[in-house]
Amino acid sequence: MRKALLFVVGGVGLAMLLTITVTSQANASPQGTQQQWGPNDRNRPEPPIITPGTASTQTHVGAPPSDAIVLFNGKDLSNWESVKDGGPPKWTVGNGYFATVPGSGYIRTKAAYGDCQLHVEWATPNPPHGTDQDRGNSGVFLHGLYEIQVLDSYDNVTYADGEAAAVYGQYPPLVNAARKPGEWQTYDIVFHGPRFDSSGKMLRAANVTVFYNGVLVQDHVDIMGPTAHHQRPPYTPTPDKLPLQLQDHNHPVRYRNLWIRELKAGQ
Repeated sequence: MRKALLFVVGGVGLAMLLTITVTSQANASPQGTQQQWGPNDRNRPEPPIITPGTASTQTHVGAPPSDAIVLFNGKDLSNWESVKDGGPPKWTVGNGYFATVPGSGYIRTKAAYGDCQLHVEWATPNPPHGTDQDRGNSGVFLHGLYEIQVLDSYDNVTYADGEAAAVYGQYPPLVNAARKPGEWQTYDIVFHGPRFDSSGKMLRAANVTVFYNGVLVQDHVDIMGPTAHHQRPPYTPTPDKLPLQLQDHNHPVRYRNLWIRELKAGQ
């Protein structure tokens, strides 16, 4: 049985931990290159200096790290487009947040992203409506293919691999760390996409680590393939970079403070 280490850290502490961890990964050299440096070699290049972000509160949006790409500026959806027709999203924008419009369809980033650290804050309706999967349902689709479930999982029973922070249909979260409906929830995600050779053979599966409200809930798991309902489609060759998608699942879910830090290719 695999053992997983669970821990909780404060908002700022988590941001610092993830920034340090991912920056180290992003600036690490491939295995062969690293061997040129001896232990404590002062000639070894130092990592770049960045300004760490600040944590959000329920009433205040935090700041991203200085090297992050901001996906939502709090004012408009200029970095996003409709998946249906490639036009402007039909989701609504409020004071520092945006929200799904039931029936309007998924939205995606105009830019494509590869291996990354992703920060997403979201909130489900309060008072809650419905039960099971019919309650505050949305989703974060890495590469537009692999869903980290968004759901009101506070005092709401559903199937385990459909709870909030599940790799939908594949891995339940290690624990249910949901906050109450209407409160802002946080995902911090480290994602490495799949790799394929020139013939289409898969060299590695996609892999994801997820912190949910500061708690480790997905511990470096290999994604089994694209997300589907009651199905498990196989991998097919895809580019190293693809847009991020957010799901319209007919529930008015809000989002704020989305930012991403790309990792160097091949790391």
